[in-house]
Amino acid sequence: MQKRSFIGAAALTTLALSLGTAWAQDNTFKIGLLLPLTGPFASTGKQLENAARLYIAQNGDTVAGKKVQLIIKDDTGVPDVSKRLAQELVVNDKVQVLAGFGLTPLAMASAPIATQSKTPMVVMAAATSSITEASPYIVRTSFTVPQVVTILADWAIKNDVRKVVTLVTDYAPGVDSETWFNQRFVAQGGVVVEALRVPLRSPDFAPFLQKVRDAKPDALFTFVPAGVGTALMKQFSERGLDKAGIRVSLWQGQ
Repeated sequence: MQKRSFIGAAALTTLALSLGTAWAQDNTFKIGLLLPLTGPFASTGKQLENAARLYIAQNGDTVAGKKVQLIIKDDTGVPDVSKRLAQELVVNDKVQVLAGFGLTPLAMASAPIATQSKTPMVVMAAATSSITEASPYIVRTSFTVPQVVTILADWAIKNDVRKVVTLVTDYAPGVDSETWFNQRFVAQGGVVVEALRVPLRSPDFAPFLQKVRDAKPDALFTFVPAGVGTALMKQFSERGLDKAGIRVSLWQGQ
């Protein structure tokens, strides 16, 4: 995550260099960072903030004679809040770039603001493959879901996994993960015994993990948002799925 965040910060500076005619008249270049800094997804937001600050500390806060100013807002991981803050950053703070977006729903909610105001929007973490289609002003500097899950499907087949249950959080990147993993896994002769989806808010994995145990797959493929994996793995162990010989392929994303 930190490496991807460094790339994102570098991309912001590159973008700043290319927007000379749009820079503020007060000799500053304003970047509005929208991040989930509180709530269940705070770890993602804090990593992105730390990476951006570290990049500036190491490389300076001046580009082509312009002072780079980070205006950081906590969207709390709620799409409506992200959209409102994006509008405030554009209208009130007059930022030249919107950046951050730790989760897919946050990026999707803010995309119309970027389109209407013609403001470049740099997605630094959200990974659903369709995000860049939400606005012509979006650029992504991190990764996409298919880049991760297709490799996991290849790994499973190479390690004699033939039957899996998929367990994903029921929102865009989770559904994206389920779709791409299943497609790749089945194409190589694998069988998806069952596809389970868990609510995004306040998930209780216990009943779903019981279904996994009853299905007796070779492995469990699962996607959950960043910060939620610990709870999932704790319940995985408590319900004895590891002792039942069920392997797990877990990835946490945005």
